[in-house]
Amino acid sequence: MLLLQTILSGVLIGLVYALVAVGLTLIFGVMDIVNFAHGEFLMLGMYASFWGFALWKLDPLFTLPLTALLLFGVGAALYRVVIRRITDAPMLSQIFTTFGLMILFRGLAQYFWSPDFRSVEGSVLTGKVAFAGLQFGLPQVVAALGAVATSGAVWWFLRSTRLGAALEATAADKEAAALMGIDAQKMFALAWGLGAACAGVAGALLSTTFPIFPEVGASFILFAFVLVALGGFGSVAGAFWAGILVGVVEVVGGFLWDPAYKLVLVLSLYLLVVWLRPQGLMGKA
Repeated sequence: MLLLQTILSGVLIGLVYALVAVGLTLIFGVMDIVNFAHGEFLMLGMYASFWGFALWKLDPLFTLPLTALLLFGVGAALYRVVIRRITDAPMLSQIFTTFGLMILFRGLAQYFWSPDFRSVEGSVLTGKVAFAGLQFGLPQVVAALGAVATSGAVWWFLRSTRLGAALEATAADKEAAALMGIDAQKMFALAWGLGAACAGVAGALLSTTFPIFPEVGASFILFAFVLVALGGFGSVAGAFWAGILVGVVEVVGGFLWDPAYKLVLVLSLYLLVVWLRPQGLMGKA
């Protein structure tokens, strides 16, 4: 019973990892740009939730749609102002630009909000959920359900709407999409907006259980990069299932062995998959 609860706990945290990775793989799949500042979108989502609660007593659960819209605007504006200028630049220029944005956002967060650790205390998401003799924290369950709903919404948007089809067409072949009348610049801005919104939602969901500080994005971005490669670059479904797999490996590995080796187990799994299937679990060969 204890092992089952541990596995399900891994699934819960893995779903949140998956949501962060979905946004990252969406940007990469459309533009082939690795966004090192993606963790800072999560950090901004956490701070937006915190300040909404601290200043106006608005619970992060209720302000989640506003946080998603705010981060969508940040992502789209960042593309228009900065990223648009490096879309055709060498890969090193793109890497240094997004890495510089990561440092910039962290520095601005430290300047305006200090390096202090903050937390949301008194949220409606308190207590535990009991099911079949198992117990889980209500915040973790809600975060997992929110991650599933958001990831599902992104998948539905890409598969079932004309705008989503245009986004996937741009990801497949930018030149061919342009010949069909699709504005690639608008699709790129949309991808950045959606990617940032996914990270912002993850940040809002985590704000009730995780400490909030300027470098908090670094705690999740390494896993996000692992999930993108593990699931297959550009594959939203691959990132989702890889998130669940990594969450289970991390939590169960820490339960069965020394918790200090959790990251070693995750990276070993990543290396094994890359060795046997370089395109990732659901990537195209």
